[in-house]
Amino acid sequence: MILTVLGSSSSGNGYLLQDSQGNSLILEAGIKLKEIKKVLDFNLKGVKGCLISHRHGDHIKYAAEMMAAGIDVYTGDDNSLSGHRFIPIKEMQTVQIGPFKVKSFPLIHDVQTFGYLIDHEESGKVCFITDTAYCAYNFSGLNNIIIEANYCQDIMMRRFLDGSLNAMVRDRTTKSHMSFQNTLEFLSANDLSKVNNIVLIHLSSGNADPEQFHKRTTEHTGKTVHIASKGVEIQLTKNPIL
Repeated sequence: MILTVLGSSSSGNGYLLQDSQGNSLILEAGIKLKEIKKVLDFNLKGVKGCLISHRHGDHIKYAAEMMAAGIDVYTGDDNSLSGHRFIPIKEMQTVQIGPFKVKSFPLIHDVQTFGYLIDHEESGKVCFITDTAYCAYNFSGLNNIIIEANYCQDIMMRRFLDGSLNAMVRDRTTKSHMSFQNTLEFLSANDLSKVNNIVLIHLSSGNADPEQFHKRTTEHTGKTVHIASKGVEIQLTKNPIL
């Protein structure tokens, strides 16, 4: 299974899962469809659906464009989407999207937001978490983790004290996004014995340190760690690559 990062920031989020049989699942709709088509050699035949975490524009902006192209969109019902291509899902609901078995779980944001467990024979169990203050759940048998590490508390505090970050943005960020410290706590609380990859996503451009996040997560977990940036391709496997 190949994970391609289409975008991973407040300007637009999108990820593509592609298996060896030509089946694809789009995660988030914050990237224009034409950019996704480029990765797929302009062939949407194998796209089984688009899975969206929540209704903020950097995650859902191009959902209508995808539905118009014949792609089913799966997300919660706290949005303005409509039409037969929109398939609302509830928290803790399991849906089958082609060969991808998906279970939703609620997260902590300022609108209804879901994380997802995505199971596929090639990738095993993938945990996808973004835009949340923290995750209250523990999971067993994970093989790959895609998780937000939005900001560092120390960096954000320094920026607030020097006047380059206002209190409103600081407060909203701490209430609705996952700090790097909380990311590490989540990883500590879960069984990583079968995890092959940890992908850190949605890093803040001003409040994160990608190099340090990568270094500290690698040291903390002993796992292969990736920082999501546009164009990065990552092989997600069920079994370790020897």
